[in-house]
Amino acid sequence: MADKADIDDITEKLRSEIRRGALVLAVLAQLRQEHYGYSLRKALADKGLEVEEGTLYPLIRRLEKQGLLTSEWREEARRRKRFYQLSDAGAQVLRQLQEDWLELDASLQQLV
Repeated sequence: MADKADIDDITEKLRSEIRRGALVLAVLAQLRQEHYGYSLRKALADKGLEVEEGTLYPLIRRLEKQGLLTSEWREEARRRKRFYQLSDAGAQVLRQLQEDWLELDASLQQLV
């Protein structure tokens, strides 16, 4: 039988898997409005979703590479910042993921 340390380790790994999938949906949803990296991280945190920089920035780059985000460099407060926003393809993917999330949530509510 697994001891408490094993259970804690397993639980943490599974929790991480759940967060990873939900984070994509959260980032896409938040980028319906334009943000630069730090403002996106803060907006997510303000809504209860703390994300490490080492997790967020690679995700943003991957989503942009997939064509789901657009970006542009601009100067703000005498600093160059890269601003990100949902692309048309990203908006389509977001709508589908939202539908999928709601269906999954409804099923889980019945099971749990």
